[in-house]
Amino acid sequence: MTSFSDLPILRFGVVADPQYAAKEPHAGMDRHYGKSLAKLSEAIEVFNGEDLSFVITLGDIIDGDFESFDDILPLYDSLKHENFFLLGNHDFSVAAGRLADVAGRVGLASPCYSFVRKGWRFIILNGNEVSTFAPPEGHPYREIAARRLAELKAAGAINAQDWNAMPSDEQFAWLSDQIKEAGAAGEGVIVMNHYPVYPPNEHDSWDRERMIALLTAHDHIAAYFSGHNHAGNFGTIEGCHFLNFKGMVDTEAENTFAIVEIRADRIDVRGFGREDSRTLTLR
Repeated sequence: MTSFSDLPILRFGVVADPQYAAKEPHAGMDRHYGKSLAKLSEAIEVFNGEDLSFVITLGDIIDGDFESFDDILPLYDSLKHENFFLLGNHDFSVAAGRLADVAGRVGLASPCYSFVRKGWRFIILNGNEVSTFAPPEGHPYREIAARRLAELKAAGAINAQDWNAMPSDEQFAWLSDQIKEAGAAGEGVIVMNHYPVYPPNEHDSWDRERMIALLTAHDHIAAYFSGHNHAGNFGTIEGCHFLNFKGMVDTEAENTFAIVEIRADRIDVRGFGREDSRTLTLR
């Protein structure tokens, strides 16, 4: 018999990297862009049969062409739960004139935001803010991105890739303030970003070191969830769990998504398809 204290405080669904596009598969990378519509429909059907607080997609909703949003976004209309997005690098693989329209197309007034559900604060980052692809042409963040990328390449960093990015200093300060506010309110925290930061990987955010230092310094931060690395990844530092969910676009037939259940002493991740199930102990 399940005790009352073991019942989930809240439950939510997670999708990473559908990366839909109406184009031929990339055989070398085993990416089947057009298959993501059926996979996402399957995930939504599962989510609709569960008692969830919300569903979040961890970026790379599309892969090229702004019009790809017209095919995939209507699928989310059938979702019975509150729906959230964050943006990934492939969401900006659109014509230069449409870069400023991406966030609004998926209903985001701001690409970084937070919300609270049942004593837990979810902080959603805009990991593309300082990049060579997401800011409008001529924006100062592009110059800052080019300098940061050059620094990382000079240092031989494995994440010195032009398909990575990082939040601005201003957004990082906002994140720190959000964490402090959550601590003062007695809230647990889960941070979500498209780009992973740990364990070390070529897909990591360019500011991985400062992000890890901030997140591991606060006991009320339970986890950092990300996408981007389609193979998935997982590690824990000082009780903070870093979980990189696997990419839906990969493989022709296998799906991947998850339902996350927060309990008093742990977070249970129930994986579907290629996504692993695991238990994250709360510190």
